[in-house]
Formats: sequence, C-alpha cells, structure tokens
Amino acid sequence: MSDVSGIVLAAGAGTRLGRPKAALVVNGERLVDRGVRVLRSAGCGEVVAVVRTGMEVDGATVVVNPDPDRGMGSSLRLGLGAASGPRAVIVLVDTPGIGPDDVRRVLGVQAPFVIARYGERRSHPVAIDRSVWAEVAALADGDQGARPFMRAHPDLVTDVACDGDPSDIDTPDDLAGWDARTGSSP
Repeated sequence: MSDVSGIVLAAGAGTRLGRPKAALVVNGERLVDRGVRVLRSAGCGEVVAVVRTGMEVDGATVVVNPDPDRGMGSSLRLGLGAASGPRAVIVLVDTPGIGPDDVRRVLGVQAPFVIARYGERRSHPVAIDRSVWAEVAALADGDQGARPFMRAHPDLVTDVACDGDPSDIDTPDDLAGWDARTGSSP
C-alpha cells in the first residue's frame, strides 16, 4: 500500500467547538498528528495534511487551504490535487476513534469508491481511485465533500464494515464525552 496517498482534512475553524480542531490535543496528541500517524500506520507512503494558515505538521506534505471557510469540499479538492498515488484514503481530523485497522479495511477493497460503515452509519475513512478524483473534486461543494459524487454514482460506491468509533468532536460536549469515554483531557 506504500503507493496509496493518505489525506487528512484538517482546515476547519472548529466554530462550534470554539477553536480549530487540528491543534486540539486528545490523549496527549494533536488531532492532526494523530491523523497523520493513523494513515502512516495503515501503510500510506504519502500523507497530505490540508490545514489552515500557520499550522505545521511533521510527517506530511502540508497544503494550506487559503479559504477554509468555503468548507470541506475545498479541502478535499486541495488534498486530491496534491496527492500522487493511484488511490487516496481520506480521514477527517476530528474523528479520533478511527484507527489504522479501519483504514486498512477500506483500502483492502478494490473499488472506485469505498466508504467505511459502522453499523448503519457511513463515515470515514473513504478510499477513492484516481480514475474518479476529477469528478469527486468537481462535485465537492461546501461541507458536502464527496457526498454529491456518492449520490450521483451509487453503483460505484462500496461499503466496508469497520469496528472503530466514527464519532466526531464538533462541540465542547462532544469533547467532554470523548474525554469521559477515553480518560483523556485537552
């Protein structure tokens, strides 16, 4: 899998949380660094971190989203544009319960578009073959990311059962809940 590109989408402002999520420390590690580590541990030879201005990230090619308020779609386009592999696997910075095993499961399925499923919920990671990157990027809009592509091409989407926790940290209550479950503190 060393030719697979991993992408961490980490440019959001964290408006509901009150601070950018990428710099948030959970279980002793910044969320952006955790995303890079998870992708590297899963076998990605290249990792691209799409971040806000001023964020430094070790172990990744850093791409600054000059207008992150345009939403996740703009970060997805930038990440795909910077990736060089034949496939890309995307994770969100605010999902610390998704681990390397989830990434490996998604990458273990050869299909144009593979998405993790946790029970009845679809979530990240998402693996996308280069053959559909241009259309995924063209359809990505606002905070929709790849959802418009999935709606337009359900026949190209394959679900893979995963065991991680896809819960995201969007609010102070989400963070408190994560801390209570894992014993971490910011």
